[in-house]
Amino acid sequence: MSDSVNINLWPGTPPGGDGVKPENRIQDLSGMTKHVPEPVVFAIGTPYLIPCIAPRPNGAAVVIIPGGGYGQIWYGKEGLDIAARLAEAGMTSFVLQYRLPCGGWAQRQDVPMQDAMRAMRLIRRDAAKFGIDPAKLGAMGFSAGGHLTATLATRSDAKVYDAVDEADALSARPAFACLMYPVVTMGAGTHQGSRDNLLGPDLSPEKIAAYSCEKLVTGQTPPTFIAHAVDDELVPFGANSMAMYKALQAAKVPSELHAFQSGGHGFALRDMAGKPFAAWPDLFLAWAKSHNFIT
Repeated sequence: MSDSVNINLWPGTPPGGDGVKPENRIQDLSGMTKHVPEPVVFAIGTPYLIPCIAPRPNGAAVVIIPGGGYGQIWYGKEGLDIAARLAEAGMTSFVLQYRLPCGGWAQRQDVPMQDAMRAMRLIRRDAAKFGIDPAKLGAMGFSAGGHLTATLATRSDAKVYDAVDEADALSARPAFACLMYPVVTMGAGTHQGSRDNLLGPDLSPEKIAAYSCEKLVTGQTPPTFIAHAVDDELVPFGANSMAMYKALQAAKVPSELHAFQSGGHGFALRDMAGKPFAAWPDLFLAWAKSHNFIT
């Protein structure tokens, strides 16, 4: 897998950033885990993409959106590790380092979405440079990153920022969505930390509904792959992945759900040997091939 130079998302101050510009702050938390290194973002002032170009690209591409409860971004285990695995299948990845809503930005609840939409548009604009097919650009998110991916899949036409250049005329809709143990709802059964960080103190029923992705699914939602462990105590399976799958099926959106008996939360590609959830990368790739997103 070859890497290109990181891609800044915005030519100047990001939306809602007047008077607010936190530094990019990344720490190595390898002392807290048995994995070395373990890079984790705690603040992003200048959001960017990390391109991970497949050595034998087949035109497929994905924006990888790591999780961290909208308060951190675990972009090693849920970003770079994933990109390396997908590169083996010819899929080029772009790991999104998105702004966290707690940084003092205006319209905090839309800040991650602004960055995700801008990322999709920039990649489509420069698709030829990266050797990818813009019609085969999807999004894959983990935990809170799964919520951002589901939001992107269900609200890709939303106007959450003013256009800054010609790229913003392009579609932000992912061709497919992959939701890994995702936070989906902001209602009962949500991950409390993700909701608090994203929405802040304003928890009106209207606002909760507006950011509960299971309520936003339509027939225009892209084909979706979901994987979750049913013993996940942090992000309950039923209120999140199962609710999303039911909504997708009701809207007749091509979708597939894998409910693993065990695995807890945040398994990604770690400690997989001999465990049923170890199958998820191959299951995802087989599903993507069945929809011609990978050829």
